[in-house]
Amino acid sequence: MSKSVVSVESVNVEIGDYLALCDLELKIPEGAFVAIVGPNGAGKSTFLKVLLGLIEPTSGHVRVFGKDPADVSPELVGYVPQAKTMDRSFPALSIELVYTGLTQRWPWRFRKERRQMALSALGKVGAAHLADRPIGRLSGGELQRVCMARSFVRSPKLMMLDEPATGIDAVGEEDMYRMLEDYQQQTNATILMITHDWHAATHHADFVLLLNRKQISFGTPGEALNEEYLRKAYGHIGHKHKLKFLIEAHE
Repeated sequence: MSKSVVSVESVNVEIGDYLALCDLELKIPEGAFVAIVGPNGAGKSTFLKVLLGLIEPTSGHVRVFGKDPADVSPELVGYVPQAKTMDRSFPALSIELVYTGLTQRWPWRFRKERRQMALSALGKVGAAHLADRPIGRLSGGELQRVCMARSFVRSPKLMMLDEPATGIDAVGEEDMYRMLEDYQQQTNATILMITHDWHAATHHADFVLLLNRKQISFGTPGEALNEEYLRKAYGHIGHKHKLKFLIEAHE
């Protein structure tokens, strides 16, 4: 059995008087692709911030690579935030954004070997031609590629992505999943991805975590996305064709 990269035991998170996460209990094995699914306000982004060490649980225990998240080396973890949260008016070039993945700060000058690492990461995501383009002039899909390059630059063993398909078209989305799967095959990295796309969760993930503040289910897509759990998470699951698709996808 693969060792656990992420271990979550009886975790609750309160933000002020608001219970953001309740009773999370799961282990994520090395090399797994995990989709995190749930309605808006379900605590999906909060969960990633707990694993990044940005939010401490109110109770319970979290371990990433066997350590408290705040003690994990940044070289081991890559993070791609929602593109809409980025300030694209900041006067920076794409290569400078990727470079911050190496230094954790904006560069005053480039070291030759680090610049080459940043260019190589851009090349892996098909964005080498964007190196000297200001981030304010990137399309949504281009910005997503640059953000992925920033995360790939240190070859992390754990990748966390917050709705990475937002703002990109269907072709760009398929390219993104191919890049993630290629990277995973090359490195045996563990990938955690927040998505609203049940189709993506069904076809790309090994496991699905279904959240609505509480942990509704965790297991294979067929186990976690059944009608009972979906109704618990969403209260309804919309048109019948969605349920029909999910049933057929698991047959």
